[in-house]
Formats: sequence, structure tokens, C-alpha cells
Amino acid sequence: MPERLYLVPSLHRDQRDPLPMSHLKELDDTLIEVNVETNYIEEQSSPEDERFVFAYNVTLYNAGQVAAKLMTRHWIITDANGNVQEVHGEGVVGEKPYLRPGETFEYTSGTILETPVGSMQGSYQMVTDDGLAFDAEIPAFTLALPHTLH
Repeated sequence: MPERLYLVPSLHRDQRDPLPMSHLKELDDTLIEVNVETNYIEEQSSPEDERFVFAYNVTLYNAGQVAAKLMTRHWIITDANGNVQEVHGEGVVGEKPYLRPGETFEYTSGTILETPVGSMQGSYQMVTDDGLAFDAEIPAFTLALPHTLH
């Protein structure tokens, strides 16, 4: 069953400055939902070599009231041994999707772990048409071989 995650925006700004009331409405209007489905790719994996390949399919949905463009991504990938990889990059799969309210964008990517179980979390850095930048936080989701976890 796919995990349904909600991306909660946070503003790129100096935390010492109070948030102006005019930006509170804009922040409420920026809501990106994400649905993540993961799959173990057995034919590309080699458990005897500690190589476990996972694909993840992400669907982004703009549930807010303003359009937003995905500019960059930041992933934190952790395996069961506690090894952490951080990935920073422009857009996703070579694109910087622009989502108007009610629109979706779907893509598939992958990662390789040294263990049969791990997790991913991160954020998408988004910007609205009027220049409001916000992070859409992605809560942790699990990568696991089938029938490994209950």
C-alpha cells in the first residue's frame, strides 16, 4: 500500500524576523501533497554483494491555492547499518515541474542500499510565481524487500 505523505512548507527566511501577516495567507495557500510507492528491483540487485536496488515513484499534487515550481531537491537516504547518503540536485529527473493548483507531476527514480531495509526523507525547494520560496518537507518512508517487515 502506498504511503501518503503531506509536504508541509517552511519559508526560507531569517528565523529572527517575525513572519509578516501578509505571508501567512501565502503560506496557507502553498500545500504540496506527495504520494510515494516503492519497489524492490530484484533483477538489478545482488544481495551477496550487499547491493539492494529500490525504485520509488513519486506523485506530487498541488493542493494549494497558488502555483509553485520545484527548483531543487534534498534527500537523506539511510540504510539499516546507519549509513547515510545525502543527495542535493536541481529539479527531479532533469525537470523543474511547475504545478498550478490542482495539477500533478509524477516521476520515478531509484537508489541503492547496502542493506535490505532503509529509509528516505528530504525536501523539495519550491518557489511561487510571486517569488515566495518554501521547503516542502518529505517525511521518512521505508525501502524494504518484500515480506521483510510486518
